[in-house]
Amino acid sequence: MIFEKIASILAEQFGVDADTISMETSFEDLGADSLDVVEVTMALDETFGIGEMEEEDISGISCVADLVRFISAKLED
Repeated sequence: MIFEKIASILAEQFGVDADTISMETSFEDLGADSLDVVEVTMALDETFGIGEMEEEDISGISCVADLVRFISAKLED
C-alpha cells in the first residue's frame, strides 16, 4: 500500500507511468532535481501526514525502497 501510493506520487511528479516505478528506481533515474525533491516531500506529507522531512532524512534516501522504509518507520512512530 505504501509503495503504491509513493509510486503514484512519483509518477504524477515526473510524468511517468506508475508501472515503470519499482523499489529499485532511483531519483536519478527519474531525473529529479532539488525542486522536485521538495515537491515530492510536500506530497508525501500531504498523503501520509508524516510532517516535514529534514535535510538529513532526504539525504539518506536515494531510491524508492529507501523512501518506503522511511515512510513505514514514520508511520510506526
